[in-house]
Amino acid sequence: MFLKNAWYVAAWDHEITRELQQITVLGEKICVFRSESGELVGLEDACPHRKLPLSKGRIKGDTVECGYHGLTFNCVGQCVWAPGSGGIPSNAKVHAYPLHEKYGLVWIWMGNPALADPADIFEIENYDNPAWGINRGAAMELDCNYLLMCDNLLDPTHVAWVHQSSFAADATKDTPLRITKTDDGVIVHRWMMDHEPAPFYKKVVEFEGNCDRLQHYEVRYPSHALIKAVFTPAGTGGPDGPLHENTFIMDSYNFMTPTDEGRTRYYWFQLRNIRPDDEALSKMMSEDVQHAFEEDRAVLNDVQKGMANKTSPHIDLPIDGGQLRFRRQLQAMINEEQQVDRQMAE
Repeated sequence: MFLKNAWYVAAWDHEITRELQQITVLGEKICVFRSESGELVGLEDACPHRKLPLSKGRIKGDTVECGYHGLTFNCVGQCVWAPGSGGIPSNAKVHAYPLHEKYGLVWIWMGNPALADPADIFEIENYDNPAWGINRGAAMELDCNYLLMCDNLLDPTHVAWVHQSSFAADATKDTPLRITKTDDGVIVHRWMMDHEPAPFYKKVVEFEGNCDRLQHYEVRYPSHALIKAVFTPAGTGGPDGPLHENTFIMDSYNFMTPTDEGRTRYYWFQLRNIRPDDEALSKMMSEDVQHAFEEDRAVLNDVQKGMANKTSPHIDLPIDGGQLRFRRQLQAMINEEQQVDRQMAE
């Protein structure tokens, strides 16, 4: 169901503190906190004795004490104290999850800890570039499978109907799509030439008149997306266009973390190449993007219900090509990973 050997977003960095708390990723419950030095800790949230969640216990220095019988675990999941005179059982331990802090996010590795390499975390261009502004919002809870959100982010066409007051334009209905398969995901993209900017972007572009617009929708395995929007004055765009000095670029980063089969936690932020210190612009963009994502959430929550309770087969359209390629390759990766796990267990 899920690719385990991959980095997922567990939380915003400010969400994990010295307080014990439970998060759920890929259906697994995890107790997360920070050590006294601020290091991130993630432990299987179940004491091996009677399975009381460790997040219901107490933090003592850099250890966690179970709230039932006091078994105490260090930051790597090993029990360091147990009640009674028989010593600590050799199997008194819990799984420890690798965590890494980057881009204001906490990333978690759900598979074999020996394979966890922070260098494999999704790279975000211009994150620390002072010439680029940033806007972001709180994580969103979606009552749908994470792949439905991945589908959505490989679907430039849906904006014509779901986001009519923000991202839509006439050209988004029927301009042909191009699909590119990469080593780590799928890109669906198109240039739309000489048309009026969409309502959301019309408020931020720094030129008058019609535009050439790029929609670049890219999702990488297992569930991370880059949506690149480029708006340049008409006649300066296209794959080989010179791009005007007033070209507006917004890179939207989207990270879908499966909570379980039917729920997803969705983290997002945008980087823009204009007015980096304009707090009013950041606030306006965050609010408008949040409104657009609420439109997505309403649709996808109902799609989840429709697909789960369908009484007749669903159909696919030519515009679904990118989504279908992504799903096929991800499933192949999951199957391969599970086969390796079975071989190692034998």
